[in-house]
Amino acid sequence: MAEDETGADPGAPPFETRSAVVDAALHGQRLDKALVALAPEFSRSHLQHLIELGHVRLDGAPAAPPARRLRAGQRLELELVPTDESRAFRPQAMALAILFEDEHLMVIDKPAGLVVHPAPGHWQGTLLNGLLAHHEAAATLPRAGIVHRLDKDTSGVMLVGKSLPAVTALVRMIAARDVQRRYRALAHGRVEPAEQTVDAPIGRDPGSRLRMAVVASGKPARTDVHRVAERGGISAVECRLHTGRTHQIRVHLALRGHPLVADALYGGAPALGMARQALHAWRLELAHPISGGALAFEAAPPPDFTAAWAAVAG
Repeated sequence: MAEDETGADPGAPPFETRSAVVDAALHGQRLDKALVALAPEFSRSHLQHLIELGHVRLDGAPAAPPARRLRAGQRLELELVPTDESRAFRPQAMALAILFEDEHLMVIDKPAGLVVHPAPGHWQGTLLNGLLAHHEAAATLPRAGIVHRLDKDTSGVMLVGKSLPAVTALVRMIAARDVQRRYRALAHGRVEPAEQTVDAPIGRDPGSRLRMAVVASGKPARTDVHRVAERGGISAVECRLHTGRTHQIRVHLALRGHPLVADALYGGAPALGMARQALHAWRLELAHPISGGALAFEAAPPPDFTAAWAAVAG
């Protein structure tokens, strides 16, 4: 296949267009395989995605499906739309519930449903995109200043660095366990004893890439658990993190036989009107990463969690 045209005219979309005439060597070949020769810098799966979105044409008409067989002499055109991943780290204005902000630090109240960092399936509309739009310096910082994460469906207090010295200090403080993070959760069953510590290493579940699990090869993880109340087979608990492993509270409570309400990934069933995991980061304490002054922040839970908590704890 010989390219006979590359580039786009001024009125074309803001991405490159390539075209070529199918030669005898590609007669009878699959469309998606032929595109690899035309745009070898893209993965075959991305090229298949472009076919499905209508960015590939044969003799001027949309070409589909990816398995379509080519004929010699056909004119093939491809619009090189960037991958979703390559477009992930772009500013997107969004409303941020800011609890505190200065030149070095921002503390936000993250709503449930907001993804913190771009990942497969969530390349746009994340907190990172919002931070890039909020202040220019975010583009110069690792992960736009995000130093720790909350799961998509977990609400509550989050720290964000706004300068490189602050980001560096916050990462070190979290690693040294100098940032106190407290959560509230609703868990199935009666958590017993009322005061307990779960100290068990967490790593990727060998049976599922979506889950974490307690595994011998995992990283150290420790969670203090305090049962505030119990009613109707559901416990209202407060948890303090000593470490910050992915899904830590969810995994540790499930290990003890108390999965979080509505946490389907770890065995929790919906209850009390909760359709998402019943977990809220309610309090955070630390020294200011630059000035050293004592700071403490609390975020009121969203309405669904507030109502469910009240049904158990009053």
